[in-house]
Amino acid sequence: MDVEFWRGKWQRNEIGFHEPVPHRFLTAFWPRLGIARGGAVLVPLCGKSLDLLWLRDAGYRVIGIELSELAVEAFFTEHGLPVQREAGTHFCRYRHGEIEILCGDFFQVRPEDVGAVAGLYDRAAMIALPAQLRRRYTAHLCALAPRATGLLVTLDYRPSQETAPPFSVDPDEVEALLGADFSLEMLARDDVLADNAKLAARGLNALHETAFALRPR
Repeated sequence: MDVEFWRGKWQRNEIGFHEPVPHRFLTAFWPRLGIARGGAVLVPLCGKSLDLLWLRDAGYRVIGIELSELAVEAFFTEHGLPVQREAGTHFCRYRHGEIEILCGDFFQVRPEDVGAVAGLYDRAAMIALPAQLRRRYTAHLCALAPRATGLLVTLDYRPSQETAPPFSVDPDEVEALLGADFSLEMLARDDVLADNAKLAARGLNALHETAFALRPR
């Protein structure tokens, strides 16, 4: 993971990936997963996503992981949430009520740092990573949440030359990366090219956003 690349994105406020409302796939499909309220939900590479608030309000304890201190500080400040900070060796833990965010390198977070995880939610983490890191990412995600049920949202597009995030991750790659650990169910696959002018400007002729339910094998 290019640490300085992502820190620079936040410093320059180049955060087109941030959405001003909870993601439509989260609100539509999370209730179908059957994850008991009160459990912990892991949200890797969470930024300052409003999805964290939605999950908390739905009755879950939320554990985000985010590299950028600017993103973490902005999340709590923008929502008027007083925060407790606890410095650690590899990350700083920010906490307010049922939401905590570990600020640091995702790959440095250990299973004991997050504890028992009932659910996981990946909206823009896997597609933020180039191909050479995605297998390492999914292996570490499975180590952090080995028995979790989750929701994964990906983008895939044509032509699919990887130049910059968001990267194209098609359903076949999702199966190759996660199929050994999870039973995968495709919940939706939407054509979203018309709604993504910046990606269309890359010369794409197809862009799909796909939601997968992940259930442990």
